[in-house]
Amino acid sequence: MRLRRAIVVMMSAQGQSVPDITSLMQVSADYVRDVIHAFNERGFDALDPKWSGGRPRTIGSQVREHICLIARTSPADWKITSFSTWSLAKLAEHLVKQQVVPAVSRETLRRILREGKVSWQTTTTWKSSNDPDFITKMHHVLALYDTPPPDGRVVCVDEFGPLNLIPRKGKAWRPVRSPRRLRATCNRYDGVMHMLAALDLATGRMYYRIRHRKRWREFLSLLKALRARWPGEKLHIVLDNFSPHKHPNVRAWATANDVELVFLPTYGSWLNWIESEFAALRYFALNGTDHRSHGEQNAAIAAYIRWRNARTEPKTAFAPESPIRAWTQYPAKPA
Repeated sequence: MRLRRAIVVMMSAQGQSVPDITSLMQVSADYVRDVIHAFNERGFDALDPKWSGGRPRTIGSQVREHICLIARTSPADWKITSFSTWSLAKLAEHLVKQQVVPAVSRETLRRILREGKVSWQTTTTWKSSNDPDFITKMHHVLALYDTPPPDGRVVCVDEFGPLNLIPRKGKAWRPVRSPRRLRATCNRYDGVMHMLAALDLATGRMYYRIRHRKRWREFLSLLKALRARWPGEKLHIVLDNFSPHKHPNVRAWATANDVELVFLPTYGSWLNWIESEFAALRYFALNGTDHRSHGEQNAAIAAYIRWRNARTEPKTAFAPESPIRAWTQYPAKPA
C-alpha cells in the first residue's frame, strides 16, 4: 500500500498525467487524484494513511461473550420445548427476546460465533468406564507403547467387522453436482465374515485373516501364527475384553508359550493402536464400494493391506499431546 502510493507521487512529480498513471498502475483515476491531493496537503504522512478500520462495533466484547455462552446452551435450558437445538434464526430471536441485543442479523451472529470459536458440530457419545483399575491398566499399555521391552515385541490385536456385502457410502472427486451413485437396496444372502488382525508396533506392519466366525478357536489360531512368526521373543498382546480373548484355553496356551495378554480397561478400546488402522482401512478400502461377493471384497482388503505394509514405518508416539497422559484418575467426562 505504501509503495504504491509513493510510486503514484513519483510519477506525478515526473510530469506524467493522471490517465498515464492510471494505465500503468492499474488503479482508478480517483485513487490517483486522492493520493496526489493528500501528498500536497500532508506531505510524506500521506503515504501511510493509517486507516481507522471502519465503523466501530455496535456489539461490545462482553455481549459477544454472552452470546457465545447462550449459543452453547440447549433450548431446554430456557424452558423451550418446541425445538431441541438452535438455528441462527432461532438463536437471534431468542437473544432479542432476552434483551441481550436489540437486534442482530444471522450473518452478524455467524461472525460473532466464529470469532468466539463456537462452531456447529455433530453430537458425539461418551461411554464411561467402570473399571476400578482403569488408570493402572492404561499406564501399563502406554508404557509398552512408549518403551517396548528389549526382549519382546508389542502387538495390538482386534477384530474388524462384520464384513457385510452392502453398498457403502464414501467420498470421491466428481464433477460438481454429479455424485457417484450406488444402489440403495441389497440382499444379505451371503452372510457376513470377520477380520482378525494384528499390528506389529516394531515394524508397523499388519497381519490378518478373514473367517466366517470369530470364536476363541479362530482367535487362538491367529495367536499361534503370530507366535510362529517371531520365535524366541516374548509377545505382549494388547487386546480388549471380548470373551473369546479370555477363554481358558487361550489363557492356558498363552501362559505356556511366553505370550502376555495385556487386557485394556473396560470400555477402553480406544487405547488399542490398531483401531486407527481400522479407521483407515474402512475409509480407503471399503467406503464408496459395492462388492457383490466376499471374494471380491476380501481381495480389495488384501490389496490395501499389501499397499499399506509396503509403505509402513515403526509405530511410535501414541497420543503424545492427549490429556490422557496427565490423568491420575478417571475423569467424570471427556476432557
